[in-house]
Amino acid sequence: MTADLSAHLLDVSCSIAIPLSQQLEYYKEYQSKLAHVAGSSQAKAIISDALYILSTGASDYIQNYYINPFLFKTQSPDQFSSFLVGIFSNFVKNLYGLGARRIGVTSLPPLGCLPVTITLFGHGSNRCVTRLNSDAQNYNRKLNAATDSLAKHLPNLKIAVFDIYKPLDDLVAKPSDFGFFEARRGCCGTGTVETTSLLCNEHSIGTCPNATGYVFWDSVHPSESANQVLADSLIVEGINLIL
Repeated sequence: MTADLSAHLLDVSCSIAIPLSQQLEYYKEYQSKLAHVAGSSQAKAIISDALYILSTGASDYIQNYYINPFLFKTQSPDQFSSFLVGIFSNFVKNLYGLGARRIGVTSLPPLGCLPVTITLFGHGSNRCVTRLNSDAQNYNRKLNAATDSLAKHLPNLKIAVFDIYKPLDDLVAKPSDFGFFEARRGCCGTGTVETTSLLCNEHSIGTCPNATGYVFWDSVHPSESANQVLADSLIVEGINLIL
């Protein structure tokens, strides 16, 4: 499940992600259909044994907080991170109430190292934007504390944070150590401002012919090759959720 956390309560997001509240409604519909097909007892077992992966937060900052004058002027980065983590905690509690018992959540990446944020907030520099990375690290600390608290207070809940900050930061800092040659721009379009869209496919003008050498596919998302490196670094956390 992925969504803009802030869109859950504030109608200010420019993202097209489905709000968490709506995703919960879709999940309830799925549970009803599953029970109809598999029977209530079997459906309950499937739901409790399933692995739930949550990806949250990045769009809230990049496509909302940093470019929304209302949020940026009325909430400090620290206040905004607390707001987001609070919504995350409530969402996990709702999932738990619906039967989920194995939940993984990805941390924020180094926001200041994404091609789009360097382009928009780097003031002409090709280096990572320090203040954005600091915001991501602050959020991640609160996310870890929240998951620890949830694990203590919700019986039989297995929950883990998949830390993608450090491995992606390492990739950006020393791409050649991992077999990459480009970490500043994405493979598609100009590689600095586009996110996955009509401009970002293998047939569009400007798309690189050798995406495996790029850390980023577009200006926000890692390439398939980079995602493989990230996935390999998260195996231990994943195993802990299924044991």
